[in-house]
Amino acid sequence: MSYDRFPQTVIAGHDHEAWEGVQAVSTKLGELSLLTNHTLVVECYPGVHEEVFELVREAFRPDVVIRSDDVFYDGDELTERMRPHLTDDRVRGVMYYGRLEDFVNPQALVAAQTSVHHGYRTLVFGVGAGIVAEADTFVYCDLARWEIQLRYRAGMPNFRAHNEDEDVLRKIKRGYFVEWRVADKRKMEVFERMDYLLDSNAAGNPKLVRGSALRDGLRAVTRTPFRLVPYFDPGVWGGQWMKRICGLDPTVTNYAWSFDGVPEENSLYLQFGDVRVEVPAQDLVLYKPVELLGMRNYCRFGAEFPIRFDFLDTMGGQNLSLQVHPMTEYIRSHYGMTYTQDESYYILDADEGGSVFLGLKEGVNREAFAEDLRAAQTGEAPFDADAYVNRFPAKRHDHFLIPAGTLHCSAANVMVLEISATPYNFTFKMWDWDRLGLDGLPRPIHLEEGLQNIQWDRTTKWVKQHLVNAIEVIHKGDDYLEEHTGLHEFEFIETRRFTSCGVTEHDASDGVNMLNLVEGTSVVIQSPTEFFAPFVVHYAETFIVPAACGCYTIEPKRTGEQYVVIKAFVRLQ
Repeated sequence: MSYDRFPQTVIAGHDHEAWEGVQAVSTKLGELSLLTNHTLVVECYPGVHEEVFELVREAFRPDVVIRSDDVFYDGDELTERMRPHLTDDRVRGVMYYGRLEDFVNPQALVAAQTSVHHGYRTLVFGVGAGIVAEADTFVYCDLARWEIQLRYRAGMPNFRAHNEDEDVLRKIKRGYFVEWRVADKRKMEVFERMDYLLDSNAAGNPKLVRGSALRDGLRAVTRTPFRLVPYFDPGVWGGQWMKRICGLDPTVTNYAWSFDGVPEENSLYLQFGDVRVEVPAQDLVLYKPVELLGMRNYCRFGAEFPIRFDFLDTMGGQNLSLQVHPMTEYIRSHYGMTYTQDESYYILDADEGGSVFLGLKEGVNREAFAEDLRAAQTGEAPFDADAYVNRFPAKRHDHFLIPAGTLHCSAANVMVLEISATPYNFTFKMWDWDRLGLDGLPRPIHLEEGLQNIQWDRTTKWVKQHLVNAIEVIHKGDDYLEEHTGLHEFEFIETRRFTSCGVTEHDASDGVNMLNLVEGTSVVIQSPTEFFAPFVVHYAETFIVPAACGCYTIEPKRTGEQYVVIKAFVRLQ
């Protein structure tokens, strides 16, 4: 298949400003070792491996070494200070809106700062290194979210914690709700000061890029359509579709889901000459939010990407957990999030028997429903989902809308393109079909919270009318068909489906567009004003058109071939 698992954006004009490999990076940083009075600050995102410190130290040959990690409270004290935001839940905490400095021990900071001696080569290395000393040369060592999660699985603890053997979900929770929040905020405070960025994602193969080239690269990304680097993961309910379409390892038992359109989680590949540098896509969102999102969205959401596209594959697999997402007031008051996880299921493919559970049946008794779910959780009897929940047959190009508070899940033999608002994993699982996760542990169930958020009036008749293929034709002609397919008026995302064999016209000026080619071999995205170079997209690939790109067109790469794209954007208020 043509699906590109390693999409990259080529950055022109900086071909000789990036270096790859231990030897090349060591040689470049080694140029600083010739200076006798120089402070090299290497500030790190939490999770950077010790091998990076060894590389920098050997290259720079400092007279004085200061480890900035030591200015923070120890692991137990950090845990206590974070505790109100960590909660006892395995998955979800309360969003922390403070700063990295909140976790610095003032006495330890003063001691470290007095260790900086002018007249010597001084290396300050670690998280928050720039807090300790002013840099003559400032290097930022970055790390992608997915790589951090893989390192947690391999036994890496959280920052200064001693939780190597802790449940991985709890490590991720601590990262997501606290560590990554303050680290991102800190990174943006020093972004313009970076002389170099060090990409430490691949063990044993560091990449170094000049800071000015990186910043020019991110600016360039806002002026062209682009794709994020997708990642794929197995799951207890996973299927076989993505293996075939996305060219994945056929020996893996299954692939359950993929993030291919989540800037907060995915990475960007930036190509500088012969060197491909990986940076978190969140860097782009935080650094150039207006150019990416558009001013309307920036005023509404801040520097946060509000739309998410991901894949859920149950083809030849099992049902997802029966679940519900919290209402806005609940997610705000309990978890500190500003909006909730409204979503939808766009059906890319389905086998015979494929279906979607959506909404309650008419006349459901709340007490009986809750009692049966509680009994199932204690192992008394399996929960009879079909007795309480609607099940709708699913076929290709169906669109099921799922505003928060609606009970739902995909059944087996369905390939879902999930289009949703971006908040993290705020899924209240209510029934998981009596199974364990791949880690051998019961998957997290949030039955009581789910019961508090179900909207009990979303029953069969209402669901059929409002949530199942609520399609409205916007334009129908010989040139193209444009349809409104969602989302529901309770949700802030608008989705439009375009079917054509020719050119369709679009405009991202009012706000960023996120799209997926849901039918057809490939299409070409072009600027009528040649603002950006033609951009090719293949079947099932998600791509983003920044607001700064303005008007653009889509047409088939093969003349006359029919294509279908689904486009999502934030509905104007």
